[in-house]
Amino acid sequence: MNELALLFLLLPVAALSGWMLGRRGSERTSGARVSELSTSYFRGLNYLLNEQQDKAIEVFLKLAEINRDTVETHLALGNLFRRRGEVDRAIRVHQHLIARPNLSQEEKTVALLELGEDYMRAGLLDRAETLFTDLVAMDALAPSALKHLIAIYQHERDWNKAIEHARRLEQLTGESQGATIAQFYCELAEQARAQGASEEAQARVADAFAAQADCVRASMIEGHIESAAGHLDAAIRAFERVAEQDVDYVPEILSPLLDCYARAQQMQRAERFLLEITERYQGVSPVLALAKLYATTRGEDAAVEFLNHILRQRPSVRALMALIDVNLHTASGDARDNFLILRDLTRKLVEGKAMYRCNRCGFGAKAHHWQCPSCKTWGSVRPIHGVVGE
Repeated sequence: MNELALLFLLLPVAALSGWMLGRRGSERTSGARVSELSTSYFRGLNYLLNEQQDKAIEVFLKLAEINRDTVETHLALGNLFRRRGEVDRAIRVHQHLIARPNLSQEEKTVALLELGEDYMRAGLLDRAETLFTDLVAMDALAPSALKHLIAIYQHERDWNKAIEHARRLEQLTGESQGATIAQFYCELAEQARAQGASEEAQARVADAFAAQADCVRASMIEGHIESAAGHLDAAIRAFERVAEQDVDYVPEILSPLLDCYARAQQMQRAERFLLEITERYQGVSPVLALAKLYATTRGEDAAVEFLNHILRQRPSVRALMALIDVNLHTASGDARDNFLILRDLTRKLVEGKAMYRCNRCGFGAKAHHWQCPSCKTWGSVRPIHGVVGE
């Protein structure tokens, strides 16, 4: 919950508290107290908006003391404590709130949901799971509780339970969860592959395609399964399908795909594929793969000519590095020393740079992740395009 949300949450608190104070005292006295309350309230909001959460908490604690029955104040305080990392205090606030005998069922449900989030932040996943499961059973705030349960099962890598609850969420809300469910099946397929259970892996890949017909990750896993089994044509088709489904994933399949081409002795097909991809994909990975292929099949002069041509059209540090490496093979004397200096400089330019970025939260990474480590979104981490990147 951000500061703006807290502002809207606390607005009725000030109004309600002022109204109650007006009823309890004389007109003159209550007017003064309402004025004082409003001043304190807006001072607290000002602290919030200026990231002075310590001072904001002090103000809202005083507001809670003035009117102990105000549920919204306590919910806001619990949120503030949790956001500050003071999870123990958040838990106490929400537990105290839940223990009140005069809470409506709706208010108690909201407080239970907040307490479950406290438990998750504290790492008490078993308590959170029990609480959210009870909420789902009560059919109270079920979508929110289901989403939290799915997050817990992802953290615990219990993919079968994650699938089960994602399907329940889909039925409850009518919103498709196919893409997420496909990722869960892909996780199961990867586990089966790691255990050498290829048939099980193939079955889970089929489940992933059933959940999401154009699942890129399922195509990639299928390619690896077929390649390991020696079914090279099937593996090549699966990897090539990835480029049709989402061209941004080309860098992830180039190495295993080129290996399949080589094993199947289909290097002309490899060249056609790389040429076609280079035309419609602006990244440098297929360019480097094609230059390496030219160096092998046509000689290093052809590779140098190709890289020079590409660099004029698409400036790229990684392509420049490849060009330097090719020239190093034939250079000598001062020319070789100069190329070595250039290679060191270009390597320092890309060293430590993020090559991938989450298009949802902006998290940067050197390697690809199917699930963003920061915001936990699936399929949002993509190559960074540019002179230094892909």
